[in-house]
Amino acid sequence: MQVLVAAAVALVLAAGLIGYGFRDGINLYRSPAQLAEFPAADGEVFRLGGLVVEGSLVRGASETITFSVTDGGATVPVRFTGVLPDLFGEGEGMIGTGSMEGDTFVASEILAKHDESYMPKEVIDSLKAQGVYEGPSS
Repeated sequence: MQVLVAAAVALVLAAGLIGYGFRDGINLYRSPAQLAEFPAADGEVFRLGGLVVEGSLVRGASETITFSVTDGGATVPVRFTGVLPDLFGEGEGMIGTGSMEGDTFVASEILAKHDESYMPKEVIDSLKAQGVYEGPSS
């Protein structure tokens, strides 16, 4: 009986330590429509994905870039300081990691497609849910 109790305590302790270790490493994905419906908590780090709105990309005098991301249901303004991936552009899919500051998503990292026809699965799913997904032309 003592062995079973010790094993149960060890299992609970191990699960607690694993959860504690992952607390900062798990970034949930949200689409702009989900973010509009369920706003993020202050300081919450998450991933935001969608299509970069045509005509919204503004490059400042420094490395700060602003643009908007949409999934067809809602649009979220984004601010990013750094170097954008080579294939990043207007009308293209992207996923950014960051948090909300007011109404603006401040990204610490931007991921874009890695070839001409790729779009992240999460972005495709949210665009399909909004009814605005167009598959690659063959």
